[in-house]
Amino acid sequence: MSFSYEMILDYAPFFMHGLLYTLLFSLCGVVFGTIFGLIIALGRMSKNPVISGIFKTYIGLFRGTPLFVQILITNFGVVPAIFGHSNPYIAGALSLSLNAAAYIAETFRSGIQSISEGQREAARTLGLSQFDTMRFIIVPQAIKIVIPALGNEFISLIKDSSLVSAISAPEITYWAQAMNAQYYVVWTPYLTVAVLYLILTLSASRLMKLWERKMAQND
Repeated sequence: MSFSYEMILDYAPFFMHGLLYTLLFSLCGVVFGTIFGLIIALGRMSKNPVISGIFKTYIGLFRGTPLFVQILITNFGVVPAIFGHSNPYIAGALSLSLNAAAYIAETFRSGIQSISEGQREAARTLGLSQFDTMRFIIVPQAIKIVIPALGNEFISLIKDSSLVSAISAPEITYWAQAMNAQYYVVWTPYLTVAVLYLILTLSASRLMKLWERKMAQND
């Protein structure tokens, strides 16, 4: 086992560059995944069997297939079909967002269903429509309930973003592979990225706990 600090210093700018893209991919995944996930959750709960069935199929498809395969299909199939050529940045962000949306949708659905039926009945008594009830009463409460789960999803996305290195998206795992290919070493690049991922996930976990505490104080 050998570990070279000189190699780390040589690749430090690339790792910092990759760290930025890792965070960007993860943020895109959780932001767009949350938006899509809420829409999918509401569609999944629709009383229309066709609409509900479509979103149920979406959730089953993305939760039942490997994220790695989804990234490959998106980069080499979906993105070229739309833009005429593959793009690892678009494919990476899109794949992570669509995959996260399937999991976040189920999180939102459980959060919405946890709100008591009495609040819906009270809203109807006040003359609120179903849309206004969801918008002003149910969804805001559900968001507070699912915040811890969203934090966990963000942490998972930080780690899952390493898969986009397979399509040459320059996040930190991509640069670890580049160091491995240039110097024929294993421990130095992969231990370095392991430490970087650990720092990111622990920092994200700490920030989420602080946010949860602040939300609890506001209540």
